[in-house]
Amino acid sequence: MEAAQERVIVGVDGSEASVGALRWAIRYAERTGATVDVVYVWQVPALYGDPVRVLPGDRIAEAAQEALRATVDRELGGRTSPKVRCIPQGGYPSQALVERSAAADLLVVGNRGLGGFKGVLLGSVSLRCVSHAACPVVVVRSPD
Repeated sequence: MEAAQERVIVGVDGSEASVGALRWAIRYAERTGATVDVVYVWQVPALYGDPVRVLPGDRIAEAAQEALRATVDRELGGRTSPKVRCIPQGGYPSQALVERSAAADLLVVGNRGLGGFKGVLLGSVSLRCVSHAACPVVVVRSPD
């Protein structure tokens, strides 16, 4: 009987810390044979006042997919191994990553994302993942 392949989930939001987490996850997967699911969670911008039927500049899902694919391609540098899947989805980043952790062997996040509190050691997403994930969590510190 063949053992199930290890699954690593990594959250990417475009920040330097999250790209560092992606690099870490790729190196880990190269050594262990794991597959990497790169998750980019986007949110529809909140609008105040009257509801808007069509968002200005909508194509959010397509733009998220394109940005995610470009980031992953840049970090893979043309390599075809390890197996990496790009998963853009709408929602709240911490909630989506915690939910996906139930089917993962490891969750990897950066220590800070694109939030507004640059001085904090852990961002709200990484803190929630560490506190609530169903699998072990690696928090990769940003270089600064």
